[in-house]
This record gives sequence, structure tokens and C-alpha cells, in this order.
Amino acid sequence: MPSEPAKPILIAEDSQLDAELIAETLKRAGVCNPLMFVTDGVAAIAYLMGDGMYANRDKFPLPGVLLLDLKMPRLGGIEVLEWCRTQPQLREILIIVLSGYSELRDVNRAYALGAQTFLTKPATETDILNIIKAHAVPWSVSPPT
Repeated sequence: MPSEPAKPILIAEDSQLDAELIAETLKRAGVCNPLMFVTDGVAAIAYLMGDGMYANRDKFPLPGVLLLDLKMPRLGGIEVLEWCRTQPQLREILIIVLSGYSELRDVNRAYALGAQTFLTKPATETDILNIIKAHAVPWSVSPPT
């Protein structure tokens, strides 16, 4: 019986450089999940709702992991977390908050709103591997070479 394809990882990050660094770090850690990218909180919510240009769930499937930058234009990560908390169909998504700094107030607020973990950018391969070990279900990981 064929296994279900790996759920994508949705990366909500307004900095193209940071998004590329995250993608490269995931690749080095052996993560094989497809990567999807949005550049702000409004687009992240549209993707998660399957709204507008993201309506085709074959092309834009619900992710297994959301890597969410806190500081984005139009709508920030905290607002996206507040919205996610009201969506029962998103409870299975592993939400990892990313920030360029780790201000305790933001860390505590992110956890209170349902983030499972918090990473300070730039995330390292070790950071990703530790999260994979702690939250194995949504990841598709190739064996180390």
C-alpha cells in the first residue's frame, strides 16, 4: 500500500534571504518535505484557509509544519497564531515560531497562543534536528549520507 505523500512545510517569512537560509538548513538536516513560501501573515492565513490563489488543495495542501516569522508586514506572526488558535482544522499543524531576537515577552506570548517551539534566527541544523526528534510526526527525513 503506497504511503501518503509528505505534508509540506509552510514557511511564512518576509525576508527572502532568511527564507533561503531556512530552506538550506532544512535540506542539510535531511528534511524532504516539500517547502511552500509566503511573505506575510495575510498570505499565511490565505494559504491555511485554502483561500484565493491557494484554493487548489492539490497544489497547496495543508501543511504539517508552519515555520512562522514573528515580524512580518501586513500581519505579524502573533496575529497569525491568534487566528490559528480559532481554527480547529489546524490543531494538528506543528507551529514553530522564528524570530531574529528572543524577547521573553514574545516567546511567552507565542507559546500561550499555541506555538510548539520557538527558534531564534538563524536556526541551525542542530536546532532543526532537535525539533525533528521532539516532533517526529510531520517530518519526512532522509537518512544521513
